[in-house]
Amino acid sequence: MKILDRYVAREFLRFLGLVLATFVVLYLLIDFFEKIRMFMSNAATVRQVVTHFLYTIPMIVTQTLPAAVLLASLITFGTLSRHGEITAMKAGGISLYRIAAPVVAIAAAICGLLFLFSEYVTPKTYEKAEYIRLVEVQKKESLGTFKQNAIWYRGKDGIYNFKFFDVQRNEIQGITIHYLKDMSEISMRIDAERAEWKDGKWIFHNLLITRFPKDDFPQLERVRQQVVAMPETPADFQVVQKNTEEMGFFELREFVRKLQSEGYDATRYIVDMHGKVAFSLVSLILAVIGAAFSVRSERSGGVVQSIGAGIVLGFSYWIIFAFGLSLGRSGTIPPLLAAWSANLLFGAGAVFLFKRLRT
Repeated sequence: MKILDRYVAREFLRFLGLVLATFVVLYLLIDFFEKIRMFMSNAATVRQVVTHFLYTIPMIVTQTLPAAVLLASLITFGTLSRHGEITAMKAGGISLYRIAAPVVAIAAAICGLLFLFSEYVTPKTYEKAEYIRLVEVQKKESLGTFKQNAIWYRGKDGIYNFKFFDVQRNEIQGITIHYLKDMSEISMRIDAERAEWKDGKWIFHNLLITRFPKDDFPQLERVRQQVVAMPETPADFQVVQKNTEEMGFFELREFVRKLQSEGYDATRYIVDMHGKVAFSLVSLILAVIGAAFSVRSERSGGVVQSIGAGIVLGFSYWIIFAFGLSLGRSGTIPPLLAAWSANLLFGAGAVFLFKRLRT
């Protein structure tokens, strides 16, 4: 079986490389035409454009690798079926389970590599790509830093400290603002539970305002709600705030623990944290589906049919996975179920299809 294992593995890896390269090129082309106007309007250099897209490649690989595994599995076993090679293997007493073993083993290894890649490579390269786009090209000055799971920002009127900034809702949680006189002496401090961007203004909720008059004791004032004239907009803080794509699993887990320990709602981040693990394991499930789907009938194989089936199955998984995450982020279903619902559904389908194969 070593010869057949090497043969099936070589065919699978060949198709996997071809499909993955095709996905990356198509993604880059679409992304390029979407951003070309932005690059041209900001007079971006060729170096900035090229380096930006080079740094996005790891993220593209991370997102498309499971679909590439599925399609490569379908094409590999579809081609073997079409040429009668699976029939010959079965005639030699080799079961379909054993024929699919090399592809399943490679897919399992890809799952582990994908998790490590998403943990140590993709966040750093994606962060660099966003820095080039926002700071170097669009000239959005980075005046802050995301440090110890909190935002520190040097604003026009003082120094801001936020527990976190919700990019989706344009909402800030856990606010402390130090207003400085001549950037050296504190004139006022504002502590607030949260602030929301509404109608072009920052509306703060549950404020504690501390004023420091010269040669006098500090004056405290509690306010339930107040519009604060903070000159920065949500776009200014997006340069600093890390989103979940820029965090690895372990960094995101620490961020979630910090938010929970301080009493903030971390549901959105919990869902994304579980989603990172669930997505890294889907390659194995899709590889099994691809193998079982392609060899279910040796006479119905074919590259065209395999590609069509791969597109349908791939889109189906993405839709269910994204829908589950959206339900979890809104609190409709538990975060763990939201992240794993697509894997559970497709995993059950993989087991069902594989058990129906004839040994």
